[in-house]
Amino acid sequence: MASNLHFLIIPVMCPGHLIPMIEMAKLIAQQSVTVSIVVTPRNAQRYGSVLDRAIASGLPIRLLKLQFPASSESGLPEECESMDDLPSLSLFMNFLNASAKLQQPLEQVLGELKPKPSCIIADKSLTWTADVAKKNEIPWVIFDGTSCFTQLAADKLWLSKIHEKVAESEPFILPGLPDSIVMTKSQLPGLFNIGNSPKAKEMKIVKEHIRELEVGAYGILINSFEELETRYIDEYKKQKQGKAWCIGPLSQSNKNDLDKAQRGSNASLNEHGCMKWLDSQHPGSVIYACLGSLTHQSTPQFIELALGLEDSGFPFILVVKGGGGAEKIEKWLAEDGFEERVKGRGILVHGWAPQVLILSHPAVGAFLTHCGWNSTIEGFCAGVPMITWPQFAEQFFNERLAVQVVGTGVAVGAKTVVHVGLEDTFGIQVKREDVCKVAKIIMDKGREGEERRRKAKYFKEMAEKAIEEGGSSQLNLKLFIEDIMLHTNKGLAG
Repeated sequence: MASNLHFLIIPVMCPGHLIPMIEMAKLIAQQSVTVSIVVTPRNAQRYGSVLDRAIASGLPIRLLKLQFPASSESGLPEECESMDDLPSLSLFMNFLNASAKLQQPLEQVLGELKPKPSCIIADKSLTWTADVAKKNEIPWVIFDGTSCFTQLAADKLWLSKIHEKVAESEPFILPGLPDSIVMTKSQLPGLFNIGNSPKAKEMKIVKEHIRELEVGAYGILINSFEELETRYIDEYKKQKQGKAWCIGPLSQSNKNDLDKAQRGSNASLNEHGCMKWLDSQHPGSVIYACLGSLTHQSTPQFIELALGLEDSGFPFILVVKGGGGAEKIEKWLAEDGFEERVKGRGILVHGWAPQVLILSHPAVGAFLTHCGWNSTIEGFCAGVPMITWPQFAEQFFNERLAVQVVGTGVAVGAKTVVHVGLEDTFGIQVKREDVCKVAKIIMDKGREGEERRRKAKYFKEMAEKAIEEGGSSQLNLKLFIEDIMLHTNKGLAG
């Protein structure tokens, strides 16, 4: 019986990782499996509203609160318990090392958990969780939070080493993929393109260690759905001997507006003036621009984005995030008078934005995104064409998927990964005229624009069906649970 199963979920304390794993916890718990989520006190408070509602509805979800290691021991700012609290992503390694100190307190309480966990589902970057699983003789299942396109492309690159034989800006075809996808080395994620930041070599060692451990995982859960990238999923499953389960889109687990609004924030619906403003706009007329919770754009690059949106003539929402560099951007906004100048046609959201809620609003006609996987799949789910502006990590892979494979994206023209901590040294990659030009392309009412919107609508419908009863992701989730049940029963019989 599934009710005898207990899954322990261990996320990285970062919105882009925590949010989908919380959503995954809800979907698993709906199958009568007890789920415990490891979370730190501040993150428990931050995501508490959504979790409390899920628990109050009767879902067997528990919070396993562990104290995050003292900031002073890790070289982190005070009360820093989430990656988006970091003033700069150059402190990423400090954060990862601090997270590893959760191993000892977790092991101390693990023996007290009843029933004993049937498996650990961990973010793959938390390599120490493999050790915890091994010690307790339970399956270690990883969650990556990227697409099968990315997984397959990374596997093929890792084996072929083709990127080692080309110059930084020399185009080459990614080997072994169902489509002919051209990239340059400078667009590849950190495992293949380390850059020259102070901690680049250290980061590469960590990424290689993650890669080596990943091969030994019991299986992998993926936040995607089979109808979106069928050929890539089929090929990737073969490589994993069937131990890969697409159970997304996880954001579709939020069925009410309050859950959508509070993904990553306890803010109430009434606090979001942008929603009332959207109600006053024509259907499909607004461009929503957000470059993610971790992206730190340089001030000159942000100015080009803002002025490009202004020049486009379309209504827009522009998210201005906090963190490193925010003070300079806010200073420019105040001195330039930008916000006052675009009043009525443009809305600025300072800090966190209820993205899923905004994207699902009928007034939104396009999404300018950094192509983080969460944002990309949320764009697919909303049925909104995308302006793609990748920044770092695997985001150029996601751009290729949106633009070439799925056909709902248009590239703004970013040429290289902007390495973490070195944003100011990259200057301006995308000019205001680029932003203005692609905005007009994406909002075009002609044949190409209509075809993109038709495809976007189709994938929205497929995303909705995937996690419903009888849908491909719902079926995959049940197959995963059955797999763990069989493994658990074998262990008991043995």
